[in-house]
Amino acid sequence: MRDKRIAFVTSNEHKFREVKVILEEYGIEVEHSQLAIVEIQAMRIEEIASAKAKSAYEILRRGVIVEDDALAIDALNGFPGPYSSYVFKTIGNEGILRLMHNIKDRSASFISVIAYCSSSSSDGEPLIFVGKVDGIIAESIRGNGWGYDPIFIPKGSSRTYAEMGDDEKNRVSHRRLALERFARWLKER
Repeated sequence: MRDKRIAFVTSNEHKFREVKVILEEYGIEVEHSQLAIVEIQAMRIEEIASAKAKSAYEILRRGVIVEDDALAIDALNGFPGPYSSYVFKTIGNEGILRLMHNIKDRSASFISVIAYCSSSSSDGEPLIFVGKVDGIIAESIRGNGWGYDPIFIPKGSSRTYAEMGDDEKNRVSHRRLALERFARWLKER
């Protein structure tokens, strides 16, 4: 492994704790870095995460990861998708549930993209690791969680991420899938 400690750049304390716990299982240490990096607007979250990782690496000049995620609701043509953070800040879970009122097809996906950039990145381009969990949008807000966790029910469960609690969610989340792909790749180096 080239970088002993990787900086995880995020302003979200919940996300940092989740990432730290999952990567510790692989013996990978991460430290929290709150940088003011520009988040571009794009139609693909891979593009957004890649740009954020490049920006963070330019500032820190060491191994960095960033994570971007998206809730994609089938009946809303993938909305809010790459605008998930903005939509959550403006209309929240209540707004999403209002948009879903009387919609029978509640299928959705939660997607996580981990972008890694370091001095050894080929051509200065971040490496991308994606995790995706299919599920449905709940009829109401359920559980005490952050973000969209109280309204997303992963396939095979009857509970929202928020109802699962941190330990159980960390075993089945979209973020775990992306982080596991990243950790396996990093451990092979």
